[in-house]
Amino acid sequence: MKEHKLIVIVGPTAVGKTAVAIQVAEHLGTEIISADSRQIYRELTIGTAKPDEAELKRVPHHFIDSHSIKEDYDAASYGRDALSLIHRLFEQHKFLVLCGGSGLYVKAVLEGFDEIPDVPDEIREHLTKNFEQHGIVWLQEQMCALDPEHFAALDQQNPHRLMRALEVKIGTGQSIASFRKQAKLQHPFEVIKIGLELPREELYSRIDARMDQMVAAGLFDEATQLYAYRHHNALQTVGYQEIFDYMDGKYDREEAVRLLKRNSRRYAKRQLTWFKRDEETLWMNPGNIQAILNLIN
Repeated sequence: MKEHKLIVIVGPTAVGKTAVAIQVAEHLGTEIISADSRQIYRELTIGTAKPDEAELKRVPHHFIDSHSIKEDYDAASYGRDALSLIHRLFEQHKFLVLCGGSGLYVKAVLEGFDEIPDVPDEIREHLTKNFEQHGIVWLQEQMCALDPEHFAALDQQNPHRLMRALEVKIGTGQSIASFRKQAKLQHPFEVIKIGLELPREELYSRIDARMDQMVAAGLFDEATQLYAYRHHNALQTVGYQEIFDYMDGKYDREEAVRLLKRNSRRYAKRQLTWFKRDEETLWMNPGNIQAILNLIN
C-alpha cells in the first residue's frame, strides 16, 4: 500500500463538499487543495460560495483567491500547479484532501492533459464574430453538430469553453476531449475518491436556498462591480451571467433570480453526470461524516 493518500471529494454544487472536506482534513490533521475553477479568483466571492473566513482558519486551503480574473488560467495550468503543490505537501503530510466540483480540474490533477495544438487565428476570429452576432445559441448548435459527445459533457452556458472546443474541433478535426491523456498519470500516492450526493429534491432545495442567501448577501452588487469584466472567461458562469443579462435589460430582477436557481440546478445535474462516469468514486451522504471517515481509515 502506498504511504501517501490523496482524498478526493467531489459532487454537485450545494451538496456540502466544503463542510465535509474541512471535517475530514481536521480529522487527518492535513490541508485542502481546492479544485474549483471559480474560487481561485480573488474578485469573485459571493457567487462562488467560497469557504468563509472562519472555515479558512480551521484548515489551510490552497487555490482560494490565488489568481485574478484578468489572468489566463485553465485546467491544464491548474493541473500542473496543483500536482506540484501536492508533491510538496506530501513531504509534511501522509494525507491530503482535494475538494471541488470542477470535474475538469479534478481530471487535470489525476489524469493530466496532452498539449493541445495551436489553431489558426482566423478560426477563433470567425467564432468570435458569429458569437457576437448570433449569441450563445449559435455556438451551442455548432458544437452539438460537430462534437455532440463532448457537447453533452460541456458547460453549455459557457461561451468561452464552447468556442475553445469548437476551434480545436475545426482546426484539428479532433475533439478537444481526445487531447486529454489517453494513458492516465501514474502517481506515487494512493487516490481515494468520494462522491457526495443527496436525494434530488433535497439537493435542489439546498441550491435554491443557497441562491437566496447569495442574493441577500449582495450578489447583485458584486456582479455590478464586475460588469466591466463580463466577457472574461472567469465570469462565463452560472451566478453572474444571469445578472449581467438583467443589467442589460433582457429581463427583470425576479426573472434573474429564477434563472439563477434554474441554471444552478441544471449545472448540478451536469456535475453529477460527469462524476458518475468514474466507477472508482464511492458515493456517500454528506451528513454521514463518520461513515466517510471510516471509509478513509
